[in-house]
Amino acid sequence: MDTMMNLDLLAFASSQTGDRKYLDIAVEHARTTQRNFPRPDGSTPHVFDFDPASGAPLGPATVQGYSPASCWSRGQAWGIYGFTTTYRRTGHREFLTTARKLADFALGALTPDNVPVWDYLAPQAPNDIKDASAGAIMACGLLDLAEATGEPRYREAALRLLNALSRTCLTTKSTRAEAVVARCTRNRPSEDGVEISLPYADYYLLEGILRVLRPNDVDRAIDLSTV
Repeated sequence: MDTMMNLDLLAFASSQTGDRKYLDIAVEHARTTQRNFPRPDGSTPHVFDFDPASGAPLGPATVQGYSPASCWSRGQAWGIYGFTTTYRRTGHREFLTTARKLADFALGALTPDNVPVWDYLAPQAPNDIKDASAGAIMACGLLDLAEATGEPRYREAALRLLNALSRTCLTTKSTRAEAVVARCTRNRPSEDGVEISLPYADYYLLEGILRVLRPNDVDRAIDLSTV
């Protein structure tokens, strides 16, 4: 699911070279992801395996999620943002529909504090492990989705996420902090980086704030236009 976030590089390559083949590859990848990842309720696995020889789908798997049947929250956020961006680059409404489906699941799975747990479908316990980076990424995707759909509820949800991150996940009380955002989880199953700081949490928190306060600057940086 992470790869959905990278497809815009192919769209950029087409816009810079005039060769549509890169965008065509991105569209085909997005459609393959769309066919195989989303479940009926809008949740997604982290990974879906394919036979390397035939390309036949084999089934869901995971690396950073709880299980093949669970929903790793950062992967879900990559999907929301990535499908929305792919819609903007192509105008194919099927991708917008998928982005909404993933967003609606994630919003329904949030705990009252509006900071995502590391996996939405893992067994939960009080004060369970959080992943603030998932919240920052999802906030950016939701702001984009609000613009694409004209539905203010996505913007309102994004503002709640940004507010929660700013209130409860910053390293303001640490004299040794090497980043802005804390409470991020890189890989819970392998106990690799649990509730730490991650660079993409800082980046997407800043992007989210700029999307709200200075959208024209973000537009100049990453092109928010829709075809």
